[in-house]
Amino acid sequence: MRKRQADGAARSPENSAPVICERNLQTAGARPALRRWLLSLLASVVVPLLLLGVLEVTFRVAGFGHRTSFFVPRQVQGEKVLVENPAFGLSFFPPALMRGASPVVMKAAKPPGTCRIFLFGESAALGDPRPAYGVGRYLEVLLRERFPQTEFEVICVAMTAINSHALLPMARECAQYHGDLWIIYMGNNELLGPFGASTVFGPQAPPAALVRIHLALQRTRLGQVFVALARKFHSGGAPASWGGLKMFLDRQIPPSDQRKEQVYRNFQANLTSIVQAGIGAGVPVILSSVASNLKDCPPFGSLPPPDLAGPDLARWDKLLRDGVTNQTREEFAAALDNYQQAARVAAQSPELQFRLGECFLKAANIEEARRHFVLARDLDALPFRADSRINRIIAETANHYSNQRVFFLDAEQALAAGSAHLIPGEEYFYEHVHLSFAGNYTLARAVAEQAAHCLPPGRVAGQRSGWSDETTCARRLALTDCNRQTVLEEIRRRLADAPFSNQAGHEARLERVEQQLREIQTRLRSTSLRDLRVIYEEALKSRPHDHWLHHNYAEYLTRVGELAQATSEMEEVCQLVPHHYSGYFHKGRLLARQKKYDEACESLETALKLQPEFTDIYLELARASASRGDPQAGLKYCDLARQRHLDDGRVQVFKAKILVSLKRRNEAVRCLREAVRIQPTLWEAHDMLGAELAHEDNFAGAQVEFEEVIRLQPGYAEGHLNLGIALARHGRFADAVAEFNEALRLEPQNRKAQEFLSTVEQLQKQQP
Repeated sequence: MRKRQADGAARSPENSAPVICERNLQTAGARPALRRWLLSLLASVVVPLLLLGVLEVTFRVAGFGHRTSFFVPRQVQGEKVLVENPAFGLSFFPPALMRGASPVVMKAAKPPGTCRIFLFGESAALGDPRPAYGVGRYLEVLLRERFPQTEFEVICVAMTAINSHALLPMARECAQYHGDLWIIYMGNNELLGPFGASTVFGPQAPPAALVRIHLALQRTRLGQVFVALARKFHSGGAPASWGGLKMFLDRQIPPSDQRKEQVYRNFQANLTSIVQAGIGAGVPVILSSVASNLKDCPPFGSLPPPDLAGPDLARWDKLLRDGVTNQTREEFAAALDNYQQAARVAAQSPELQFRLGECFLKAANIEEARRHFVLARDLDALPFRADSRINRIIAETANHYSNQRVFFLDAEQALAAGSAHLIPGEEYFYEHVHLSFAGNYTLARAVAEQAAHCLPPGRVAGQRSGWSDETTCARRLALTDCNRQTVLEEIRRRLADAPFSNQAGHEARLERVEQQLREIQTRLRSTSLRDLRVIYEEALKSRPHDHWLHHNYAEYLTRVGELAQATSEMEEVCQLVPHHYSGYFHKGRLLARQKKYDEACESLETALKLQPEFTDIYLELARASASRGDPQAGLKYCDLARQRHLDDGRVQVFKAKILVSLKRRNEAVRCLREAVRIQPTLWEAHDMLGAELAHEDNFAGAQVEFEEVIRLQPGYAEGHLNLGIALARHGRFADAVAEFNEALRLEPQNRKAQEFLSTVEQLQKQQP
């Protein structure tokens, strides 16, 4: 009772007043602190976030920066479509080195009954050097021919020089576009591409988490500003302009470099995420190993054994050199003995392993030959090919998800099966990884067979028996010897430059390409051009909205001199892919050849707006401007190209041509000497320099330049003619006759060569 009374007294208003006052005082004292904390939070976090938000919105409204998605919406011929984003590569490359995708046009809403297949990869999946005949194009034809009741579209989501870091956001984006099948063919660029162990494009081998933060930052306009500033002040020795594989010549990486381990971890993480994106979208995934040229592609970089020095290194080096000498003499048993002794001293040399492979192949020991060719690829100090570790990760990932509609395709085995000695080589590859026409067909055939089992039954109903052969596919793609010649000429130019020119056996490989070109030229001379025209017209009748077919047809028409119709075909390309520079560029060139210079410049200016980093547009504008009587504008375009592409000798050649037309020959010679300095394999520079030196009566200097021309371009008849003239001026009539005869062999109707040959033979008869 007393306790309750005491409690009641304690709770009475009179007794509780001091307690309440004390609490009120404590609360009142806390409020300023809370207010100060809120103001501090506002000042340190909220206000900066608001300011950043305002800046972000301001940049977007002002049009600063770029979208980072691979696809962007567009209206083409009144229809809503998705096309490739030309700025996508800026997230991975400095602007001067940025690569772009080939034209892609995909309907925003997938048409009913259409089977949509996404092909992910790099330049090999793209179909470099000519995407019109890439693996995706052959695959599309194979599926349409086999399953005529289904409309197939193969969307090639691939770009030159990218790797899995770029393909991951591309795949996540494609997950929303209702694909029926994904095909992944990637792995060649992991070590030297963006974020690779020895890349020239930016940071080297950072952890995958940091790469993803870096890419997420660039999805904002503010992030793009920060990255642009960082690139400006910390270029890290990046090349000033795109130079192809030769950009990596000073980036050789030893096999034991620890950065490679980080690259493999990143590849595993990216590949897993890509596969999971496909699974999450409910799409079956074909995960393919990556094939490469083993038998006919020596390593690009070979570093000395790291653990050897002094006498041991000298002994190893002597054994290797003795082996090379014996191999050159075709004493293969002796060479094999030299190489095996060298391998016992130090085996971690890609050159040594490749030469061992060659000798075992000569000895018909195919298994050992293959083993050593694989080792040579895996040890290559310039790893432009997917190695065994990359392919093992691909196979293990496919196996891990095999119960979730992920299928493994062994592309290495598919291409080995049809190769000589069952080792992939020149039968299917132009050089190291890019597939020839036969290679693209063979890989597409393997993919098609796998795809037929992966696609829903409704997509593959009403099938025909058997797969179309390579000839049928080529006809559907309007592939003729005209196009084959153009592609091989591009390969010849590529092989003439580093790093291919540094490979062992380079001259023999280049001669084999020359032989193929001669065979095509022989076939074309005996082919009815009308028969070729029918191939293009048949293909276009079947697929009138295929911009690649119109492009191929324009290429053929240009060759046969029907420039007006070729221009019409290129105009059709511009209508079908109005967002891409290529159609406008080629249309401008064709108009210039017809002396319609004003129209040519207009088309080329459109191309330049769409692709301001493409050197050839500046050069064509320079040529067209000078031809329409404005040489100063031509020189301006040359200088603009020079600012963007310091390492492209063609710019100096074009400038020299304009300077010669202005009779400023001394300046022209300086430009040409600069061209051969920065690009020694540019035969056009040597050719023009030789002509200018001959104009100055410096025939000794001209002879040196023309000799270099025919070394670089042995099938160039004019080069042999010019060398013959220079030799004749020196009184070397017998040598001159040989060059004139070679020019006539290459071009039997070359009147100048006939006239000079006749004159020199007369002079020979007059000699005592």
